[in-house]
Amino acid sequence: MAKNDNLEIKLHDGPARLGQLKKIITPTLLNNETMTISPNRLMPLNVAKELAIWSVTETINESKEYKKNNDITNVFAVIQGSKYFDLRIECAQELVKLGYKHLIIANADELLHKPKDLCEIIYKIRESVEPNISLCFPFATAEQIPLLSYMGIDFFSDKICEFFAELNLIITPNKTYSLKKYPIYDLTKKDLIDYNKQTLDLMVRLVRENIKNGTLRNIVETFASSSPNNMTILRIFDKNYANYIEKYTTLY
Repeated sequence: MAKNDNLEIKLHDGPARLGQLKKIITPTLLNNETMTISPNRLMPLNVAKELAIWSVTETINESKEYKKNNDITNVFAVIQGSKYFDLRIECAQELVKLGYKHLIIANADELLHKPKDLCEIIYKIRESVEPNISLCFPFATAEQIPLLSYMGIDFFSDKICEFFAELNLIITPNKTYSLKKYPIYDLTKKDLIDYNKQTLDLMVRLVRENIKNGTLRNIVETFASSSPNNMTILRIFDKNYANYIEKYTTLY
């Protein structure tokens, strides 16, 4: 990633953000192997609040210690807090106070199956930190990228590509398929990883171009319709955060 400059927001299309970090244009896909993540204490989504508090406290303390001996310009810090919105906000704000500019939302895979919690956490974090703070959602398939970008996510990780390749799953723009059940291609594991990465890269490029043209909402609805869960997320987001959406929507 580029050094020094903060993420500069160039354009909004709804809450979606077209940003620039030197030569990097967001939303974009990051190579997981090149990402540096500060120490943190991972905790599942559904745990007792006492455990979530411990996770947040330790994550903040370890991130503080990490900063003492490392340049954190390009480092991603992890927003812990499990299902507790107040802890997520506290964790995000404390990490920003320490100087971290790039934040990862923990429990991403679990949150995708909790539409109300997903919407609330992204909304509350996005509204509780400065606009130049980037948010990374590390576990998203192709059809989820337009929706998550629309909600305010800036970065996605390609780690899911290797994980899905291990399961012999191919990522297409609107759905993920098992190559055992749907033998679309005969691919080696490496070729499948590369194919999945190319599909995710295509989606972030589509998102960026649609933000530029003010048409992101069109593809959000198109790709969300391929999944009942994604459509549920979009409907909850529209219903519960209409003011947030309107705040960043240009009226003609």
